[in-house]
Amino acid sequence: MTLGGVRRAPLTPLARPARLRPGARVAVVSPSGPVPAERMAAGLDILRGWGLDPVPMPHTLDAHRDLDYLAGPDEARARDLQDAWCDPSVDAVICARGGYGAHRMVDLVDWAAMRAAGPKVFVGYSDITVLHEAFALRTGTATLHGPMVGAETFLKDPRTQESLRATLFAPETVRTLGPEEARALVPGRARGITYGGCVSLLAADLGTPHGRTSGRGGLLVVEDTTEDPYRLDRILTQLLRSGALDGVAGVACGSWAGCGPYDKVRAVLADRLGPLGVPVVEELGFGHGPTGLTIPLGVPAVLDAPADGGPATLTLDVPALR
Repeated sequence: MTLGGVRRAPLTPLARPARLRPGARVAVVSPSGPVPAERMAAGLDILRGWGLDPVPMPHTLDAHRDLDYLAGPDEARARDLQDAWCDPSVDAVICARGGYGAHRMVDLVDWAAMRAAGPKVFVGYSDITVLHEAFALRTGTATLHGPMVGAETFLKDPRTQESLRATLFAPETVRTLGPEEARALVPGRARGITYGGCVSLLAADLGTPHGRTSGRGGLLVVEDTTEDPYRLDRILTQLLRSGALDGVAGVACGSWAGCGPYDKVRAVLADRLGPLGVPVVEELGFGHGPTGLTIPLGVPAVLDAPADGGPATLTLDVPALR
């Protein structure tokens, strides 16, 4: 089946990697922006405290000579990701941070070799959305939209840390996701396959080799940061006009940190997503906010958005990892 055919077909469950066990080797990569060395060191210490063996790849702490918003040249960042994934001694790959740059390196990766290497745990969010989509569409691998080693939220927030730790080691204990704040923006109940991430990155993917042309059968999870309400309107409108949200079964919204007063953000979400006629949940607690829960992508789940004002939830049919 061609890649275009995969994108147009209904979403189906992806291959789930194996859960981690004490002593598992975890490669740390920087596919996007540079990470400060002290934050990297602190994040590695947290992973070691969980009994993992974190190993930074050679270019993880690099910075591009001319473009200081990149963690080294595109080719080096792509090579680190591919080498880590294709190394049979590596059980998981966790990103150091987001920022910008994944779009520049994603097509330099040998995705056929990545697919042949088989599934393993992959974690990140923000700019890493580009790679989540590539892993889904080019390798058929389920991934984790979760905190990164050098991200301040991971370093400072115990709830963020515990959400990832439990997902990695005991995924059956975190089958139901949803903080007390989660509520229905549009009530209803929907079943589908989770996918998505940072909404501006999903829009930037349109027209690329791994951009989706439909959301049929999917539960879309979206969040973003520092996008003014009018920019969120434009991003969502672009996704709607392109047909990328056609057939989506439901939408789960995470945090919108720095995107303006939430009442204005909420109005945009209601205006743009409400006409889809599917359940929409707000404030599910993942993304760039003060707490970033880990959300599995590529797994079947049920989105419950109660009309009575009760807490909304996303419940996985199966654990995120085998």
